[in-house]
Amino acid sequence: MAVKVYVVYYSTYGHVGKLAEKIKEGASSVEGVEAKIWQVPETLPEEVLGKMGAPPKLDVPIITSQELAEADGILFGFPTRFGMMAAQMKAFFDSTGGLWREQSLAGKPAGIFFSTGTQGGGQETTPLTAITQLTHHGMVFVPVGYTFGAKMFGMDQVQGGSPYGAGTFAADGSRWPSEVELEHAFHQGKYFAGIAKKLKGSA
Repeated sequence: MAVKVYVVYYSTYGHVGKLAEKIKEGASSVEGVEAKIWQVPETLPEEVLGKMGAPPKLDVPIITSQELAEADGILFGFPTRFGMMAAQMKAFFDSTGGLWREQSLAGKPAGIFFSTGTQGGGQETTPLTAITQLTHHGMVFVPVGYTFGAKMFGMDQVQGGSPYGAGTFAADGSRWPSEVELEHAFHQGKYFAGIAKKLKGSA
């Protein structure tokens, strides 16, 4: 039976969506793993999004909280707001009370990826503060660590990401994930899927 890995994200301008696609590709590259990409519901009205200059959402299915329980492992992605996850993702987590009550997600592996506007904008604080959500659900946090190798130490260009997970810098919205950042995302998906597969196999 295939190991189900869900990539669940929120993206206002598309940067996190780009990372999510690569993470799904990485997870899907592991034999016996079935990866699926989802987005969480938007909470802002279309009028507000229009004034913000946000593009239309990608054609990705919107997940419900109950569907999380179907997964063997989940990677959550979101942009930062003042060093923490965006309100849309927090609202989604707030809707998982039923799963928490039943501890339906307990023991499942979880990972995090993210986007920030600046280099000091939360490439570590964003995932660090998000771990509280996973902890209350009893999920097993799987950081990518330094398994991506030498490219994590590169100083010749600006690059997002940290031991917590893959990341990118969006700047004013005009900067898109670099090749290295996308490679990091692919690696995280592959690495995470391998861990999820091991955990399901040993259950």
